[in-house]
Amino acid sequence: MTRDDVAAAGRRFAQNHANFLHRTPLWKLPGAALGLRCAEVWLKLEHLQVGGSFKARGMLNRLLANTIPASGVIVASGGNAGIATAAAAQALRVPCEVFVPTVSSPMKQAKLRELGAQVVVTGAVYAEALEACLARQKATGALMTHAYDQPEVVAGAGTLAQEIEEQGGRPDSVLVSVGGGGLIAGIAAWFRDDVRVVALEPELAPTLYKARQAGEPVDVAVSGIAADSLGAKRIGAIAWDVTQRHVKDSLLLPDAAIREAQLRLWKQMKLAVEPAAALGLAALQTGAYQPRADEKVCLVICGANLDPATLA
Repeated sequence: MTRDDVAAAGRRFAQNHANFLHRTPLWKLPGAALGLRCAEVWLKLEHLQVGGSFKARGMLNRLLANTIPASGVIVASGGNAGIATAAAAQALRVPCEVFVPTVSSPMKQAKLRELGAQVVVTGAVYAEALEACLARQKATGALMTHAYDQPEVVAGAGTLAQEIEEQGGRPDSVLVSVGGGGLIAGIAAWFRDDVRVVALEPELAPTLYKARQAGEPVDVAVSGIAADSLGAKRIGAIAWDVTQRHVKDSLLLPDAAIREAQLRLWKQMKLAVEPAAALGLAALQTGAYQPRADEKVCLVICGANLDPATLA
């Protein structure tokens, strides 16, 4: 996975269904506006993307890069990848089947059905839903979209970083939430070693952190506040390769800090986002990541598929 792969995805988007994806805003604030001792905080508002998350980029790239059979497309997802696949399938007018675990929120399941997807709820966690999805794909021959571990998916996600650079230049650092690792792999493939890319995970879903301790990807138990979005039990092979080369920092955050940051984004900035989108602010608020005084820090606000009542 390289910068050239990301650039190729960007060109594919420009040539095919250019109106499907949104060019999401980049909001630049002085660090002092958030009570932080750094020069600037950039918020990449990717929660405003089609389907409510960055996943639309990778799923559209996957569908455009392949021939789609009559049986359509199929995906296993905690919610956001499924929503993105369903939205892309709807735009391309092809059938879509989505397997979600029971941890997936009712709101996300309802959104999938609104997009015309056939929804199958099975398994307690993402890995179990994926197992059922793979068996179904063998039977139907549908095009499989993986939530985070396919080259087209990762390259598509990387166009988010390309867009940040086009909109505001290069930040000094970018803080990225990690589940299976598709987003951070795409971002790190684009920025390489020119920008400090920092991996953030909940303490209760430490796939990359535990892989680094073990020296290779390993299965981990996942739970907690962000499990529906960051619930992969093993870091993806592509993400493992890219982060080994281009990501030095891997940090863990407690659920309480993630929740506090999520509520602050809502109460102070009126950004209604899911817990996975709040890890960057949580890392800054807790001091888990301490930027330099002159640093420009970019936070990827990656998803907004939540039940609004949870912000009350």
